[in-house]
Amino acid sequence: MDLNHSKTMLARIQSLYLLIAAALAMGSMFVPFWSFSSNELICFSDFGAVQAAGILQMTASYAAGIFSPLTALVSITAIFLYKNRTLQGKLIVLALLLFVGDLLSGLTAAHFLKQYFESVSPAVSHKPESGLFMLLPEPVLFWLALNGIKKDEKIVNAYKRL
Repeated sequence: MDLNHSKTMLARIQSLYLLIAAALAMGSMFVPFWSFSSNELICFSDFGAVQAAGILQMTASYAAGIFSPLTALVSITAIFLYKNRTLQGKLIVLALLLFVGDLLSGLTAAHFLKQYFESVSPAVSHKPESGLFMLLPEPVLFWLALNGIKKDEKIVNAYKRL
């Protein structure tokens, strides 16, 4: 890839949107998605291998641990397919579907954990954490990237008519 193609790829606004969406998807894997507290704080995230001595426990959603990196990978791949706008648009739609899977798997797991903890101890409080809030801008970024592709397509079609 020569320097002009790199500049073209990076000059497109949808590349920035896709890069931010990928960063948010990757970042959401490393922060808690939901937390529960009663006697101890229990955090729910994509990967839950960290446990502290009775104060903080982590539990994980492996489905979300699959959807988050796939969303990021598809977003980054779509950046490099700037010459093939049709395929790029399809990958963005796929990334949007992966986002929906990520969000639904996290919310479903949080709901069932809430039911479980309330059956064990009725005095359990719960709240969303930063992992959920990191995911929420992704669909807007994907929509903006799709709009950028449509604008590029209009420009290309206008040049073809000349």
